[in-house]
This record gives sequence, C-alpha cells and structure tokens, in this order.
Amino acid sequence: MESTTEKKPSDRLATRSSLDTAILFLVLGTAALIVWLSFTHRSDWAAHWPDYRHLLSNLPEPSAWLRWVLGDISEVAFYKHEFASIGLLAGAYLAYWANRTGKSWQGFAISYGSGLWPWLVTSSLLGLVLSNLLWGWTVTADSWQPTFAAFVSLPAAMVLMFGSGWKVTINGAILGAVLVTPMCLLMVNYVCNPLALPVVIGNVSGMAIASVLAFLLCRYVPSLVKSASSSQPPEPAAETAPAKTPDYGVTWSLRRVLADFSEAPFYGNEWASLGLILGALLAFTLNPLSPVYGSALLPQLIGAQALTSAVGVVIWRRQWMSLGWYPTYVPLVSVVPAAVLTYGGTWPVIVMSALLGALIAPPLACAIAKRLPADMHGFIGNVLSMAISTLLIIPFIGFLIAN
Repeated sequence: MESTTEKKPSDRLATRSSLDTAILFLVLGTAALIVWLSFTHRSDWAAHWPDYRHLLSNLPEPSAWLRWVLGDISEVAFYKHEFASIGLLAGAYLAYWANRTGKSWQGFAISYGSGLWPWLVTSSLLGLVLSNLLWGWTVTADSWQPTFAAFVSLPAAMVLMFGSGWKVTINGAILGAVLVTPMCLLMVNYVCNPLALPVVIGNVSGMAIASVLAFLLCRYVPSLVKSASSSQPPEPAAETAPAKTPDYGVTWSLRRVLADFSEAPFYGNEWASLGLILGALLAFTLNPLSPVYGSALLPQLIGAQALTSAVGVVIWRRQWMSLGWYPTYVPLVSVVPAAVLTYGGTWPVIVMSALLGALIAPPLACAIAKRLPADMHGFIGNVLSMAISTLLIIPFIGFLIAN
C-alpha cells in the first residue's frame, strides 16, 4: 500500500524552490549585513579592512563574531575570511542554478550532480551556527579553535549518504555540532598543541572519529535518517543530453585544478572555487594581514595549493579516467597549507609540500575509503589521509630544511 505521507512531485518542487530562494537571500543578506556593520564601525578599521588580530581582540562584539562565523565557511582552505566565504557560497549558488537549468557553462556538476546542494549547504550552515553557539566560548584572543569543523564534514556527508529532507538535514547538523566540533576541540587542544603538531591533524582526525561514531549511530538508530522524503531518490538536475566522456586534456585538467579548491565542502565546482579565490584575493588587497590568520601568505598559499592539485591531476590522470573521481584535493587542504604556515612561503617549502602531498595523500585516501563499510561516507578516508599525510610529511620537510 502506498504511503499517504509521501510528498507529491509538486510539493517537493515547491519545497526546493523555497529552499533555493532562502539560500539566495541568505547569501545576499549576509553580504549586505557585513558591509553595513563594517561601515558603521568605520573608525575601527580606517582605510583598511580589519586584520586578523583585530578580529580576535574584538570577538565579544557582534560584528567580530559575525566575521568569525562567516570566516569559518572558508576556513577549510585556510583563508578564514568573510569575503572568501561569501564568494564560495555565491559561486556555489550560481553553479547550482546553472546545473538545474542545464547551462553549458556550469562546469563540473556541483555536489557530484546529486541535486542535493540546497539540502547539503543548509545542513552545513545549521551545523556551523549550532557549533558556534555551543562551543564559541572556547575561542579567545589567544586561542584559535576549530569551530568550522561541522561545515565541511558530517552534515554534508549525511545528506549525500541518506538524501534530502529536513530529518536528515537537521539531524546531520545536530550531530555535526555535538560530535564533530567537540572531538576536534579535544584533538587540537589535548593532542596537537601539547605535541606541537599542526592543528590540521587534530581537525581532520576529529572529523574522522566523530563521523565514524555518527554513522554507527545511524546504523543502529535508523530513524535518525529514514523518513518519507529521504526515501525518495535525489532530485535530478534539468534534463540534458547524455554527458560526453571528457577528453582529459589540458582544458579539463585546468578546470579540475580549479574545482579542487571547493572539493572539501563537497562542491567540486569551478564557479564555487572561483568565488572562494576571488573573495580571498579581495580581502588580501584590502589588507594583506586579514586573510590566512594574518600571515600575509595568501599568494604563496594559493600558488602552492594550485601546484599540488595540478601535480596530482597529472600523476593520477588514469585514476580519474577509470574511477570518474579521485581525491587529488586532499593535500590542497592539509599538507600544503600546514607546510606553508609552519615553514613559510619559500619555493623549497612550496615545491616539496606540493610534490609529496600529491604523491602520497590521494592514493592513501582512496585506499582507506575502499575499506570503509558501505554505510559510511568515503570522505572519512579522505580526512584520515589528510591527518596521516600531514603527520608524515611536515616533519620530513622540516628535517630537509634544517639540513
């Protein structure tokens, strides 16, 4: 007998349209709000956008907290700036709209062509806000904390695993805030800081441990993710002609390198990456000490990230061709940023971290992901690879530099 609670196609379309509109207004409204707050506090920043130190020292103020939470959206790329975050979301929305309407210039289909991006980003944003509400008190002027972790981990992975619907979206956000963020806090403050390890190791290992626990919980309490809406297949993008097999040439390679910049939040699209990078460069232009934790290393960091992705795409091209997707983005958000921030943006550091990261991290991520149970998302293998690769490569680079 057919369930009476099943939503009609027209109802699902109306829900999707409302969610799309809400996300668009959220992005535009947030951009307008941050500009208004900044101009009303003009005396605080004079001719330049406030630097990172100013942000930390003014965290009790609402405008500083808004900047911190917005910065969390782009923290996975180590940019930590509201402009980069707004650019990422705006570019992602453009990519989603282009995918829905079948535009030829949409690039790689956002969120792997699942049609789930609105639910994915909603769950990620809810998890981010809830994480900051629960754990924001741990952040001080002298103590950075990984409040961003839920935005790029469990909530999005649960939507991709279990489908659309408010049950999955909300429960994913809650589990991200109550499991992922505190686990990352524990790993960073009680493992990485005492042992003087790069904090990215604590971030990604915390994501992995908490996500395993969450997926185990979903296995034994399936009501957390099963509902009438989540039982439906993902809403498809607009009907288009069958996708042609890529030629994997120079153009594809350049596009793939660009798309890798937005893989960590599960977007994997050129427009989303372009918005992220342009927003970060705008922030750097206004004040070089504002993005990337006030290090003034944004150009070197972007160059090193692009290099490691390019090397990975070239080396692992056959894997891309046979599997359709390969985690060449892994060192871009782990090994390379950790090396640049630890040892500086010199050419030896950039080249060594990019090459070693591209050689070791993607195949390790793929090997771990293949061994995960079917009811756990493969991103767990990616973040474990980030932790292991960073732990191995960063000390090795330090040894080479010292000698």
